[in-house]
Amino acid sequence: MSLVKSDPNPGPAPAGTLTAGSVLSVLSIPLAIVALMVLGSFVSPSFLTARNLVNILNAYSAVGLAAIGSTFVAVCGGLADLSIPANVAMGALVALGAQTLVGPVAAALLGILVASLGGLVNGVLIGYVRINPIIVTLGSGFLLLGLSQLLVGGGIVYSEPSAFGSFVAGNLLGVPVAVWTFFVVALILHIVLSRTPFGRWNFAVGGNYEASAASAVPVRFTRAAAFVLTGLLSGMCGVLIALSIGQARPIIGAGYEFVAISAVVLGGTSLFGGRGSILRTVGGVIILALISNLIVLIGLPTPSTGLATGTIILLVVAVDAYLRRRTGAE
Repeated sequence: MSLVKSDPNPGPAPAGTLTAGSVLSVLSIPLAIVALMVLGSFVSPSFLTARNLVNILNAYSAVGLAAIGSTFVAVCGGLADLSIPANVAMGALVALGAQTLVGPVAAALLGILVASLGGLVNGVLIGYVRINPIIVTLGSGFLLLGLSQLLVGGGIVYSEPSAFGSFVAGNLLGVPVAVWTFFVVALILHIVLSRTPFGRWNFAVGGNYEASAASAVPVRFTRAAAFVLTGLLSGMCGVLIALSIGQARPIIGAGYEFVAISAVVLGGTSLFGGRGSILRTVGGVIILALISNLIVLIGLPTPSTGLATGTIILLVVAVDAYLRRRTGAE
């Protein structure tokens, strides 16, 4: 009689097989959102009102655009873009400062263009010259913020009344235009990342740069383009905020880089590259917005938001690094 021994190391499950880990990965963001909403319903009776939920989304829609760009940066292995606040400021200041010269619509486009040029500088230095992304974006961020201070002398630039400004600051079908903009851009770029060759290049470059280069993937262009896209979306973020509140100053985007990184890592995108999703980043933005609103409703001091998100970032990145070492990804 022969004995059949089971393999103690059966290897990975076949593709398409559902495992507890894969199910948890898919459901973690929706479950977290539901849990926060249930908690909020106990904290305050006004939490689940339509007005409060719309305000929650509106508060984080603009910075959510920068988070979407940061997803591309992280997926392609570019770590993070620390120049986001500077590009937000440049987009906002140019969009308002140039209104009297070229009109509100052209000024908004010009603001986005200037921020995109900031992203282009980052992209060339990181993608083609291959300088460390943290060093490049930190340096360019200080440079652009200094330039914005010189342009306005540290003061405030105010918006000129216009129909375009009123539209951007207003609602469409009862929902703020900024929220519509965020979700439309997120949907488009979700398709780009998950369904196009450029999206596949991002995953390939972030997963294995050298192997991608050997496979004729345009690795330098891909990494550079991710930073250009983040600059463009940061500029769009600045334009939306400036037109919504009717003013802009150099510190208008202060701290936005950390909010963007928080949303990215909460969504499960690896800062080490090769894994990520725009839809999950959207979920990360919603979670951050809910946490911020809950902190206000509970009555905790505002700095508690930074403490909570900072703790979450450290935990998520630490777990990601641990799992990558366990699986031999590093």
